[in-house]
Amino acid sequence: MKKICLILILTLVLLCTASVAGAFEYAPPETLEIDGIEVHKVWVDMIPVYYTLPEGYQEGDPMKICVFLSGLSGNKESLVTTYSDYITSRGYTGVFFDHYEHGERSIRGTTILNSTQEEVDALKNEILQTCFENMYRYGWEILGNTILDTERVIDWFTDHMPVTEVVMGGHSMGGDTSVAVAGIDERINRILCVVTTPDWLRPGMHDLFTGEDMDPGEPDAKSQWYYDQFNPITHLSRYARGIDMMFACGEIDTHIPPENVQRFRENLSRIAPEAADQIHIWWNEGQGHASPADEDLERLFDWLLCGTEIENVE
Repeated sequence: MKKICLILILTLVLLCTASVAGAFEYAPPETLEIDGIEVHKVWVDMIPVYYTLPEGYQEGDPMKICVFLSGLSGNKESLVTTYSDYITSRGYTGVFFDHYEHGERSIRGTTILNSTQEEVDALKNEILQTCFENMYRYGWEILGNTILDTERVIDWFTDHMPVTEVVMGGHSMGGDTSVAVAGIDERINRILCVVTTPDWLRPGMHDLFTGEDMDPGEPDAKSQWYYDQFNPITHLSRYARGIDMMFACGEIDTHIPPENVQRFRENLSRIAPEAADQIHIWWNEGQGHASPADEDLERLFDWLLCGTEIENVE
């Protein structure tokens, strides 16, 4: 009887071990289409990730990836339609996923592929309202989780694809994430950040819609931990190695004042002047917290992916 029990216990242990191992296996990519763009979707842990391939790419070819993230309340479907062509036309694979609690990662799993436009807009408004009421509590939590998620996504691509280069960028909060990730991940040596801040305290922040001064709120313990670990301007030594950074700043942006980037560069210059020289500011003249025009995005992605010089840079 004891022998039978021992066999049963060993069998259960083996079954549990197999179950745990299976939980870390990844399903093969599925293919879908978004606005005429072929998209491959994989699940990295619980993160749904899209990637788009450059024309003519064959399985096994060396792969250069560009991870590009949205601003607060954005979604990966809009990233595909807005940015994929800029990336794939320059020979890179575009990698896109939702911020923590955004889009398909929200409690309702809302995307333009399974929900009405009204439902998509309602989720965006809910995220903006929640974060603007307490940016330090909810904004920092989104940033911190997405930074860790980015590391896992990059790991997945480097483990499963013949990746030879990783660059990164994003709009607003997506750029905030990019700066922080570049500080902790030496695989990333070049980033493009649009209307972004490297200072999570966001001094001088005004409401995006009313223009009034914003009360940033108070963090909870978890959000404070993320700030303590990842806030770029309080971890300057991470950037002393030298990272090519392009900050596209709105000349009259009062939501993310350009002064935050200028102060980041100035502070870095005191400990690593050569690294500070690799931080560039492109001025979107006469514009606030907005994406550059299409022709300017072309030039900015030429800088990021082709190393092309760009005008109007400080």
